[in-house]
This record gives sequence, C-alpha cells and structure tokens, in this order.
Amino acid sequence: MADQSFEKHSRFVTGYHFVMLPILLINVFVAVYAAYVGGFTKTGLWSIVLSIALVLLAWYSRVMPLTAQDRIIRLEERMRLGDKLPTHLRDRAHEIPPGHLVGLRFASDEELPGLGERCINGEFKNGREVKAAIKSWRPDYLRV
Repeated sequence: MADQSFEKHSRFVTGYHFVMLPILLINVFVAVYAAYVGGFTKTGLWSIVLSIALVLLAWYSRVMPLTAQDRIIRLEERMRLGDKLPTHLRDRAHEIPPGHLVGLRFASDEELPGLGERCINGEFKNGREVKAAIKSWRPDYLRV
C-alpha cells in the first residue's frame, strides 16, 4: 500500500463510491422520469419510493460500519492517551471531542502528547484540523 498522509488518507471503495452509488442515484432519476412520462401511476410512484429506499440502504450500509469504527477508534485513542499523555493532562483527556480523537489516530506516539494538549486547549475546530497538524503520520490501513 502507498504511504498515507493528510493529502492521501481518504479511502474510496471503487465498487461502492464509483459504481453502486452512481447507478442507484441514476436509478432515482430514471424512476422519476418514468413516473413523469407515465403519468405518476401507483406503480410509477412506488418505483420512486423503492429507488430512494435503495439509495438509503446503500448509504446506511456505509455509514453504520463507519460509525462503529469511529467508536472503536475513540476507545483505542482514549487508552493510548492514558499511556502517552503527561500525568497533568490524563484527567482532562475526556475533554477531547470524538472527532478530534478520530483525527489523533494518525499521530505518531511522539506527537500525540502535544496534539492531545492542543485538543484539550481547544486549538482545533475539528478532526480535519488535527490531521492537518500531524507531522509524523502513523498510517491506518485497517479502515472500513
């Protein structure tokens, strides 16, 4: 695998992002067009509802595992912070927002205490800013 960095850490699943989702989204437009041309019959309206349901199914099939992954990352990072933060900051680690914890997972062990302190002090608005501040990237290849 290629090295990860802030610029190259996003994960795109070809079959999901570039095949299935576009097909399902096009299907919604086809169903709406077919219902429009056919006079909005019950069957045509049902096709629209079903095509929207398929898009939602695809969306949630991606979002739910990502949510579970984020919960696991939060737990892992809280445990890691307990080991790596200086004593005076350990009691405040719970103040780090969940999105920041997800960003911290890419920080090296050496950078973690400093970035953790900056998170506690409110220097970052979101996890993206945390990731952008990382100098020594710790790759994570086991992502959903």
